[in-house]
Amino acid sequence: MPKTILLGAPVQTGAAQPGCLMGPASLRTAGLGDVLAGLGWEVEDRGDAAIKPTGPIDCANPAVRNLAETAAWIDVLTTAAYEAARDSDLPVFMGGDHSLSAGTVAGVTRHAAETGQPQFVLWLDAHPDLHTLETTESGNLHGTPVAYFSGQPGFDAYPELTHAVPPENLCMMGIRSVDSAEHRLIAAMGVTVHDMRALDETGVLAPLRGFLDKVRSANGRLHVSLDVDFLDPDIAPAVGTTVPGGATFREAHLIMETLGDSGLVKSLDLVELNPFLDERGRTAKLLCDLTASLFGRRVLDRMTRSF
Repeated sequence: MPKTILLGAPVQTGAAQPGCLMGPASLRTAGLGDVLAGLGWEVEDRGDAAIKPTGPIDCANPAVRNLAETAAWIDVLTTAAYEAARDSDLPVFMGGDHSLSAGTVAGVTRHAAETGQPQFVLWLDAHPDLHTLETTESGNLHGTPVAYFSGQPGFDAYPELTHAVPPENLCMMGIRSVDSAEHRLIAAMGVTVHDMRALDETGVLAPLRGFLDKVRSANGRLHVSLDVDFLDPDIAPAVGTTVPGGATFREAHLIMETLGDSGLVKSLDLVELNPFLDERGRTAKLLCDLTASLFGRRVLDRMTRSF
């Protein structure tokens, strides 16, 4: 029987809008563990990670907020994610704002290095999150994880990165809000980006299959990081960074079903779920359904849901 580990990461130090710390509890309340168990997975819930009180860390950029706390979360989650990847087939990291992925991706990449496999990342998000501590103008550190785990300079205040994800192993889908500093870094790094216009023109399947072929040919391990704002806010309102024009219900399920069919996904982030902004739990329930699609459930298995 395949095994998954659920780990809560109640992080909200990287976001401006409070409420993401309730995300793990919301996913548990929506029945994520039971859903995965019903699909034939052994489920171990390791509870929520936590950090110890921290002292301040100075930063040359005065806009940066909660640097010490965010760095502490990254340190804790790097170890926890490494252990979860080592101990299960497909751990799920329940957030929490997207700064947590700086830790989860660092941790699973460390495990991939030990297995001798390259790490790949599929970034499903409205934003590329490619700011450094110097370039962020908002000071919200949930905009920095990709720059960090891909080994970009400017992160001396974050934990030392043992293994970086090469930019050519990154694929972003659903991007539709990019700052000028991120534009420049995307061009310099050569990251593969399929923004919403590209997905409107080609559909989601062709670029996704192309990336999966690349992962498969390299015998790689794939981490999927799903931000709620990847989805259109009409179907997923529980996020503090809503950007109109996101993925539809069927596009999102097709992506997750295709990922599940591939057998390449070895870890998953569910991030930026803010239950304070939700409508009767509909976003948490949708994330549970999307996760079920990745874990093997198909359209004919899904119960009709009313809201």
